[in-house]
Amino acid sequence: ANTAWAFATLGVHAPQLFDAIARESEKRVGTFKPQEIANTAWAFAKAGVPAPQLFEAIARESEQRVGSFNPQELANTAWAFA
Repeated sequence: ANTAWAFATLGVHAPQLFDAIARESEKRVGTFKPQEIANTAWAFAKAGVPAPQLFEAIARESEQRVGSFNPQELANTAWAFA
């Protein structure tokens, strides 16, 4: 989550890195804290990197744990899906 966030924040074009992060994140999203879920979703959306399978996994996990998201995490996740 932090690596994707950093690259997206800096506007660094790194499609292979984002692909690798997406593959691993899909497997591990169930272990992510709400902030990590939100940051990952935000990073991919900000970078404009399509990752439909990752976003499906994020959606499932977020739906199950939406009550544990703080307002900022919820807003960032929602923005990423907009």
